Amino acid sequence: MTDAWTDKKGRGVMNLVVHSSQGVIFLNSVDCSSVQKNGKYIFDLVDNCIEDIGADKVVQVVTDNASVNVAAASLMKAKRPSIFWNGCAAHCIDPMLEDIGKLGSVDRIIVQARQVTVFLYAHTRVLALMRKTLGKDLVRSGVTRFATAYLNLKSLQDNKKEMLKLFRSDELHEMGYLEKDKGKMAHKTVQ
Repeated sequence: MTDAWTDKKGRGVMNLVVHSSQGVIFLNSVDCSSVQKNGKYIFDLVDNCIEDIGADKVVQVVTDNASVNVAAASLMKAKRPSIFWNGCAAHCIDPMLEDIGKLGSVDRIIVQARQVTVFLYAHTRVLALMRKTLGKDLVRSGVTRFATAYLNLKSLQDNKKEMLKLFRSDELHEMGYLEKDKGKMAHKTVQ
């Protein structure tokens, strides 16, 4: 598996990881900042890893669906036809979920769920009471993966009874946060 990302210093980094019945093993991390990342470059990185591992032990390569990876997959298919190269399912599903999330009614619900979660995590005392009431944390929406918005919705739904108990508790009301605009909105949404 490959995973390309940019670190805090703006360097392009590619991680190469093996997943097997033994578990996940980190193979290598390559600073790609100063090279042209094209299909040949990606192919060479992956092919070198396959050589190190042994081609007879490799069944599949998984990458994101970037055009450079599609080009690398073509090169791999020509050299090693017995090895499958697939795009990451999450990279296929996430744009679909993002498009669904743009529908008016869905967008409104996602925004409300995010506002409730932000309210709960913005105040340490409220957060402590939430953790005491729920016995755990909620799944929070992330910035990079749209699927987390749906996981946040599911987390709120799965904890609906506890969330109602939390927002009806005297302890939360006595804190005074529910008198402020964001608290009123969160309270109304949960009710």
